[in-house]
Amino acid sequence: MSEGMFSIRPRAGRGPFGFGFMRLPMNGETVDWDQTSKMVDLFLEAGFCYFDTAHVYLGGQSEQAIRRCLTERYPRESYLLADKLSASCFQTEEDIRPLIRRQLEICGVDYFDFYLMHAQDMKRFERFCELRAYETAFRLRDEGILRHVGLSFHDTADVLDVILTRYPQLEFVQIQFNYLDYDDGVVQSRKCYDVCRAHGKPVIVMEPVKGGRLASLSERERSLLDRFGPEKSSAGYALRYAAGFEGIEMVLSGMSSVEQMEDNLKTMRNFLPLTDGERNALEQIRDMIHGEKQIPCTACRYCTDGCPATIPIPDLFSCWNSFSSGNGWTSRKKYAGLTAEGGRAADCLECGQCEDACPQHLPIRDLLKQVSRTFDVSET
Repeated sequence: MSEGMFSIRPRAGRGPFGFGFMRLPMNGETVDWDQTSKMVDLFLEAGFCYFDTAHVYLGGQSEQAIRRCLTERYPRESYLLADKLSASCFQTEEDIRPLIRRQLEICGVDYFDFYLMHAQDMKRFERFCELRAYETAFRLRDEGILRHVGLSFHDTADVLDVILTRYPQLEFVQIQFNYLDYDDGVVQSRKCYDVCRAHGKPVIVMEPVKGGRLASLSERERSLLDRFGPEKSSAGYALRYAAGFEGIEMVLSGMSSVEQMEDNLKTMRNFLPLTDGERNALEQIRDMIHGEKQIPCTACRYCTDGCPATIPIPDLFSCWNSFSSGNGWTSRKKYAGLTAEGGRAADCLECGQCEDACPQHLPIRDLLKQVSRTFDVSET
């Protein structure tokens, strides 16, 4: 489908804002159904309607939350729903159709408005091609079970060009896009965006606030924005940055509290593009962050699924980032609490499956050694 025939933007005056169901509020290990339902209510009441989930999110609870908090409570025509085909969920071509049927059942719907080949890089793409996953999805689109088929992407721009050239039938692309990663050599947000534009594919944005990093600026970073209005949130600036590019059809935000939802709605309900001054300030903040010694983890938690040492990798990376920012005592205390019953960085078995799963392509095994040298005092 060519650009111009595809539009999911909300009505005029509102930003292209979607609700990602990857970082929901939790009660311990269980989704907080009541708070999530309240967030859904606020989102729909504000005039937005795009929801995004995946079978692997939150250990399977994300799709359950879609049903309990959205589809059982609202008519089907009042929302748009996106789901994904994840590599870990199928082993053969014959597994795909039953899996999608199961996803529909869990979500409580008869069709998906949008369906994505999930977290595509060259390795996953080759496997999806071998198992004819793209062809199966296109057949299901012809049958009306899937309305639109696209992909979410985590690799270099050259790889994205290969995929879109091989499968011009793809209708949209979901990429990681934010002001911190815009010219990053690994994520390649700008280059991937340019490939999408060259192929005429609408873009859906994920990680607009970089796993929360761009919502939690330091005092020094934040001071560059306060002159434009101290009441404007850091997350709001990041959302406005991502939404301000041509061809961006949707900007997803994974929110974990009602407060975060209300803050994002404040920005996107009456959307205003960035001014030149605001954009310049964000570029200065980007340069400041790049100068820090931080682990660029987005806390997606793909790395923790099936970890044989049950290491809470994103949480340990967060401790290290806090330590490197000068919070030595609090970060050590947090690390001790997280690893009181095991799961220290030093417990890593170096199997490497976390690195295979990491969409940021982080050298997790080496980074865990770095964390261990800082916190596992007995190991040094």
